Amino acid sequence: RLTGQQQEINNLIQRKIAVDEENARLKNEFSNLNQKFKDKSQELKDTEECAQNKEEQNRLVIKNLEEENKGLNTCCADLLNDLEKLRKQEAQWKTEKSGNDARIKNLETDLAEAREQMKELRSICSNLSTQVAVKQEELSQKDCDVIRARKELQEMQNLYRQNIKHTAQQAELIKQLQALNTD
Repeated sequence: RLTGQQQEINNLIQRKIAVDEENARLKNEFSNLNQKFKDKSQELKDTEECAQNKEEQNRLVIKNLEEENKGLNTCCADLLNDLEKLRKQEAQWKTEKSGNDARIKNLETDLAEAREQMKELRSICSNLSTQVAVKQEELSQKDCDVIRARKELQEMQNLYRQNIKHTAQQAELIKQLQALNTD
């Protein structure tokens, strides 16, 4: 009976040793797992911090991009307004240019007509100059004729005066002769 108990005690001691070994192994494994858990927790914490930092940076980048986008939208709106103004101005200039082109065409036509008229007027002037030269020649001839006529008139007036004198003398002589005849 004692041997049986001794055997049982030995079995129990062996089981206890086995349990203690298993326990030590499990404790070791638990310690390793706990260390791994701590490492992974730290890693997770670091990752979360990194992600948070990245998220903050991304928020800042997005905010900056949104502000930049707002500025670009304003700039784009201004440029579109400027473009619209320039298009209106271009349309106005085209209208003005069209009007100016028509005016230039009319002026060119007027100029061509004026040149034609000038040509005709030059021709008329040339003819008139020739006629004036002829008339001046005629006038010069007439002046000579007038001078000659004046001389002749002067001579005739002189003759007329002399004639009147002679007539007066003759009348006087006739009176004297009549008086003598009466006597």
